[in-house]
Amino acid sequence: MNLNRNRLYTTLVLACIAGYIWLYYASFINGTANKLFDVCIIKHITNMPCPSCGSTRSIVSILNGSYAQAFGINPLGYLVALIMFLSPIWIIVDVITKRNSLFLVYRKIEDYLKKPYYSFPIVFLLIVNWIWNISKGL
Repeated sequence: MNLNRNRLYTTLVLACIAGYIWLYYASFINGTANKLFDVCIIKHITNMPCPSCGSTRSIVSILNGSYAQAFGINPLGYLVALIMFLSPIWIIVDVITKRNSLFLVYRKIEDYLKKPYYSFPIVFLLIVNWIWNISKGL
């Protein structure tokens, strides 16, 4: 999919808003019952966790200051939290300054990920994380 600047920024903002709403629900509404509603389609169909299962709990742990626990639940939570925190700020700065630096960084990362030299290690780490999620019984 070939994204232009506005489409990327709109998608990121909407994804972040959805993520913030989900985190609010997971932390305050569903968190009071000490359980999180499971929305992973892969887990529902296969009864096995996907590589990103536990990311919400990981981010909630980060927000509560339990950094080691967050890493133990799912290290991908750190990446998701970083994206959810930085992308809205970056988008606001780009819009105010009429630049497209986030879009240019996105395109550069996309180009890197098309190269096996970069993509294979990332896929390997995702597979390792997936195996780890399965072995933890997430």
